[in-house]
Amino acid sequence: MVFKKLLGAVGVGGPSVDTVLDSTTALPGSPLTGRVLLRGGRADVEIEQITLDLVARVEAEGDEGESEGTVVFDRTVVGGGFRLAEETEHAVPFSLTLPWETPLTQLHGQPLGVVLGVRTELAVAGARDKGDLDQLGVAPLPAQEAILEALGQLGWGFKSADLELGHINGTGQRLPFYQELELTPPAQYAHAVNEIEVTFLASPDGMEVVIEADKRGGLFSGGHDTVHRFMVAHHDVARTQWNTEVDGWLRQVLDAHASRTGPYGTQGHGGHGEYGGHGGYADHGHGEHHSGGRRSGPSTGAVVAGVAAGVAVGVVGGMVAAEVVDEIGDAFEGDDDGEDEGGDE
Repeated sequence: MVFKKLLGAVGVGGPSVDTVLDSTTALPGSPLTGRVLLRGGRADVEIEQITLDLVARVEAEGDEGESEGTVVFDRTVVGGGFRLAEETEHAVPFSLTLPWETPLTQLHGQPLGVVLGVRTELAVAGARDKGDLDQLGVAPLPAQEAILEALGQLGWGFKSADLELGHINGTGQRLPFYQELELTPPAQYAHAVNEIEVTFLASPDGMEVVIEADKRGGLFSGGHDTVHRFMVAHHDVARTQWNTEVDGWLRQVLDAHASRTGPYGTQGHGGHGEYGGHGGYADHGHGEHHSGGRRSGPSTGAVVAGVAAGVAVGVVGGMVAAEVVDEIGDAFEGDDDGEDEGGDE
């Protein structure tokens, strides 16, 4: 265990904190359990409140270009209201539920380059101190894994993953950001599309699968994006032929592209599907569809993930190449909210 001094709150000689997760990998919508361990310093102190924040490194696009910052996307009070005696240890068990839209950080244990953390904040002696930051791994739900596996078997190759600040119009998105999984096309589609971006918006009942296709520009028509939304029910996972299902989705997306290949283009139409996983999609047109802007390409922050473009790999098949930082603190360094204050004993 590595305890971190709460220097910001009570000065030298204050208490230390270490948050220990029972498992470093969880699923969206599932419980995350562990213990907040406290060690008393040189004097008794009142622990007024212990709060756990779920934080993510998110990209934002503004007038001055792209930037990165830390976003808190869930906050849970797990304890407090007790006196921590000098040089004593105290454990506070906790259980919180991850939001259903929590982004994925790994596929079959292989990192995607997305960094999430659990940050412990203590209110001590009338001040607040962000005392501990632990990396959090999130694996896919069964429906997410089945869809990604089908994409890989259909020849789509993983390129990168990132988190974008903003909302996707026409969806039930709840978090202030969304995850984009960028995939490169198989050879038969490489002439028509640069890549697709897949976003999962899960909920207790099912999941919206948003597919954005980046269109190659022609001599008389510039490149543009089209977005389709498909609905999947969690209970349909085991009884769905996912290769056939996903292939049907992609054909709808590419058919919509075909209607826009002329120099003047035409506006396609679509319908809103209900949870069920068999048909029903919404075509939100082309151009800027995210209220927070959009970007294509790999993350430019402290993590880098990628596979050579054009290589068709099983997305969940053990061939995802990724390179991530060794310490989560490195990924969040440079923010103004004090995650890196203090030191380890």
